Amino acid sequence: MAQISLTFPDGNSRDYDAGVTPAEVAASIASSLAKKAISATVNGQHWDMQWPIDADASIAINTMKDQEPALELIRHDLAHIMARAVQELWPDTQVTIGPVIKDGWYYDFDRKEPFTPEDLAVIEKKMKEIINKRDAVRTEVWDRDVAIQHYKDKGEPYKVELIDAIPGDEPLRMYWHGDWQDLCRGPHLQNTGQVPGDSWKLMSIAGAYWRGDSDRAMLQRIYGVAFQNKEQLKAHMNMLEEAAKRDHRKLGKEMGLFHMQEEAPGQVFWHPNGWKVYTTLQDYMRRKQEAGDYVEVNTPQVVDRKLWEASGHWDKYQENMFIVEVDEDHAREKAVNALKPMNCPCHVQVFNQGLKSYRDLPLRMAEFGSCARYEPSGALHGIMRVRGFTQDDGHIFCSEDQITDETKTFIDFLSTVYSDLGFDNWSIKLSTRPEKRIGSDEVWDRMEEALGDACKAAGHDFEILEGEGAFYGPKLEFTLTDAIGREWQCGTLQVDSNLPERLDANYIGKDGEKHRPVMLHRATLGSFERFIGILIEEHAGKLPFWLAPRQVVVASIISDADDYVQEVVAALRAVGVRAEADIRNEKINYKVREHSLGKVPVILACGAREVEERTVSVRRLGEKQTSVTSMDAILEDLQKSATPPDLL
Repeated sequence: MAQISLTFPDGNSRDYDAGVTPAEVAASIASSLAKKAISATVNGQHWDMQWPIDADASIAINTMKDQEPALELIRHDLAHIMARAVQELWPDTQVTIGPVIKDGWYYDFDRKEPFTPEDLAVIEKKMKEIINKRDAVRTEVWDRDVAIQHYKDKGEPYKVELIDAIPGDEPLRMYWHGDWQDLCRGPHLQNTGQVPGDSWKLMSIAGAYWRGDSDRAMLQRIYGVAFQNKEQLKAHMNMLEEAAKRDHRKLGKEMGLFHMQEEAPGQVFWHPNGWKVYTTLQDYMRRKQEAGDYVEVNTPQVVDRKLWEASGHWDKYQENMFIVEVDEDHAREKAVNALKPMNCPCHVQVFNQGLKSYRDLPLRMAEFGSCARYEPSGALHGIMRVRGFTQDDGHIFCSEDQITDETKTFIDFLSTVYSDLGFDNWSIKLSTRPEKRIGSDEVWDRMEEALGDACKAAGHDFEILEGEGAFYGPKLEFTLTDAIGREWQCGTLQVDSNLPERLDANYIGKDGEKHRPVMLHRATLGSFERFIGILIEEHAGKLPFWLAPRQVVVASIISDADDYVQEVVAALRAVGVRAEADIRNEKINYKVREHSLGKVPVILACGAREVEERTVSVRRLGEKQTSVTSMDAILEDLQKSATPPDLL
C-alpha cells in the first residue's frame, strides 16, 4: 500500500498507509489522545476523525481545549442531537436543515402542531438522554442517486432538494449516531457523549420559510446556544439579560424618544425628545466635518432610473430599491424613478459640474443623506434596522497617491468622534480582493497597501478579511465593542475607481490631460437611526449629558418654591442647559422616580431651605445620595457638562 507522510505541529513527521484516518493517527500517538480527540486540522481544513487522508499533509489533532474547532463541533452536534430528540418525541416531524450560527445553532422542522415554550424543556431532557448514551458517530459517503432514492422512500422532500443543491463534485456524507441518520457535510464529534452536558440551552421558537421562499409553507425553527463550559453559558445568559434591560425599543418608549407603527413599516416617528438627540448629534457631526474641510451638499430623493442604470445599481441592487412611477403629463409611458438607496451616484453628479483640476483634490464632500432601502419585514428591528434612514455620508475625490493620507486623516477623524461618544474600544478590519473583481493585481496591491499603511500611520492594528472586499476595491470596516461585549460594525471606508469610470468623472492633471479620480466612500456613524439605537443600548439610556434630550428637571418640594424653580430653570436655559420645571402637586419622591425612569441625568429639588439659601438639592441619575450646592456653582458645572466635547 502506498505510504504518505504526515507532518505534526512540532515539525516532526511520520509515515502512514494512504487512507489513514485522524482517529488512527491519534491512536498511534497515545490512547489518551485518541479518547480526547474531537477532530483534526488537515492542511488547514477542519477534518472529521473518520475521514481518510490520501496524500502527504500537515495535521493537528484537536481536543476540547482548541476553542474554534471545539465550539463548531459542539454546536453542530447539538443541532443533530436536537433534531434526533424531536423526531424521537414526535416521529411524524420532518427535519430540514440545521446550521451553526453565532453563539449556537438552529434547526428547522416541518410539523403540523406548533411547538410551545413548554416543549423546549421536554426536548432538552431528551437531548441530555441522547448525550448520556454516548452513541458513536459514524459517517459514510453515498452515491447521489442512492441518497435521493433513500430520502424519497422516507418521504423527506426537503433532503432531496438539499442534495439537488449540492455541487456534483462534492461528496454526499451521511452521519449517524445510534440509529438516527442525517445528511451533513460534517465534521462531527466521535460520540454524543463528547458534547458538554451543561454548557448549552434551547432558547426560542420562530417561524421560517424553507430556504427563504415565502411561497412555501412556514417551518418551525428552534434556536439554541452552546459554549465550551457552563461558565461561558452563564456569562452569555447574563449578557442577554443585560441586553434586554438595554433594549433601545424599551428605553426609547420610557424616554419618549420615538415610536414605529404598521402604517409606515421600517420608518421612525421621532418624538421631541428623540429628535433633540438626533439634531444634537447631527449638529456635532456637521461641526466636525466643517473642521475637517468637508463641503456639505444635498441631493435629490427621487432619481430617474437612467442614473441607477449608469451607476450599475439598477442591475445589482434593484430588489432593495423603492421604485416610483410618475405619470408626467399623462404620457403613455410612465417615467420610472427610484428613491435613492445611497448617495454616491448623486455626489458624482455634483463633482461633475464644472471643470476640476488636480489642485481641487482632495475634494471631501459630505451629506446627511436620507435614503430608502427595502428590507424584508422580518429583518426590521426597532431603529437598528429600518427602511428609511439618514447617513452621515461622505465621498472623498482624490488621486491614487492621496489614498493613504486621506485614509489616515479619516481614521483620526473617526477616532475622535467615537471617543467623544464614549466608544474607546473599536477595531479595524481590512477586506481584500475577492475572486471576481475588476482591475489588475498591481492596482489592487497598491490600494490594499495604501489602506494598510494608513492604519499603521494612524497607530492602529487591523485584521485582514481575505477576499471580502467589493469587486471594485478594498475597504476598511470599523467595529465598535459596547459595554456588554457586543460588536457593532459602524464606520466604513471603501476605495472605488469603478463609479468614477462609469459616471465619467475626471479632473485635469498637472500634465493637462484628463484623469479619473479615486472615490473614497466613507461613513463614521453609518446611519443616524442605527447609531442612536447603539448609543441608547451602550449607555443603557443614560446618554452623555450633552446629548441627553432632557438634561435637567427642577422640581418643587413645596408650592411656595414654584417661583424659585422657574428662576432656576431660566438661569439654566440662559447658559445653554436644557432645563424644565416640575411644579406639579405631587410628592418629590414620585417626581424623582418618574424622571429617573425617563433617564433625566440631573434632578434639582427646591424646598423652603433651598429658596432661603438660594441653593438646590442635586440628585444625579444612578446615584442614591443627594448633595446641596449653590445656584452659581450648579450653573457653572452644568454649563460645562452641556457643552459638546468639540466645543470645550
